[in-house]
Amino acid sequence: MMVTSMSLTKTRKVVGSLVVTLPKELVESKKIKEGEIVEIIVKKIRKDGFGVFKSLTPFAAKDELTAHE
Repeated sequence: MMVTSMSLTKTRKVVGSLVVTLPKELVESKKIKEGEIVEIIVKKIRKDGFGVFKSLTPFAAKDELTAHE
């Protein structure tokens, strides 16, 4: 079964790798469980978003702190 969804997330460095965190809302809505295999399609977006994500605010320190609650 393939379920598609789009979400923006910021990379962060852990040891020598870059990691991304799946937002809690996405995990809950798609019923993703630990150990499941998911497909991730990577598309790097411009920092300014070029008007595509007008309502998306820039990442701030508080975003990093609340991303893992």
